Amino acid sequence: MPHPTPLDLVFSRFTGTVFPAIQKSIERDGIEPTDRDAFLLLPDAVTLLHDLRPDEGLGEGMDYLVAFVHHAYLAWEAGSLTLSLPSDRLETLLHADDPATSDLAEVPRAYYVEFPGRQVWASVVDDEAVEPLDGCFVHSTPGGSLRVLGIFGFRPERAGFSEVEAIGPRPGALRRPDGTPLFSSTLGAKHLHSLVGGEELLELGWRTLDHARDAWARVA
Repeated sequence: MPHPTPLDLVFSRFTGTVFPAIQKSIERDGIEPTDRDAFLLLPDAVTLLHDLRPDEGLGEGMDYLVAFVHHAYLAWEAGSLTLSLPSDRLETLLHADDPATSDLAEVPRAYYVEFPGRQVWASVVDDEAVEPLDGCFVHSTPGGSLRVLGIFGFRPERAGFSEVEAIGPRPGALRRPDGTPLFSSTLGAKHLHSLVGGEELLELGWRTLDHARDAWARVA
C-alpha cells in the first residue's frame, strides 16, 4: 500500500476547516496564492503556523515551516494531487540527455510527487548523514518559475523530516564541478542517485512536469 504523504500526516485535520478559510480570504482580498509574503499576512495562515510550531520554538527553522505550510496549502488548493513516480519513469527522467519539459499551462499549478523509496539521496545538513528523498512539492509562479520543496527522511514513525527549497526558472546546462553526470550517485552505488546542490533539485522539479501532465490528463 502507498505510504502516507506529508499532506496526509500533517495537514489532514486542516483540509476541511483551516485551508478553506484561507482560500476564502485569498479570494476576498484578491491575493495571488503563490505570493508567500501576502499569504503570511492572512490571520488564518498565521494561526496555522502558530499551531504547528513546537512549544520550544523553531528559531531560524521558522522559514522552513512557512515554506512547508505554503506548499501544502497550494497543493490542497490544486486538488491535493499526489503523483507516484515509478522506478522505471524515474530512470527515464534522470537519464534523459535533453529532457523535454511541458509548458506550465499544461500541468496543475501545484502537486506533490512521490519518489521510489530510498533511491535518491542528498546531504541536507552539513556533517550529518545523507537522507533519502521522499518527494517534492512543486508549484509554478505567474512569472514562469518553479518552487520545489524537497522532503527528505520522511517516514511516519519519525518525529520530523528535512526539507530543501529551490526556486527559479529552468536551469541552463548544468555541470558538476567534478565532471560526474547529473543525479549520479555520490555514495559509490550505481543503482542509486544523488542530488548535489539546489540547482539539481530545481532541475529535478522541472523534469517532473511531463509526468505531472500525463497524470493530470488521466484524472481530468
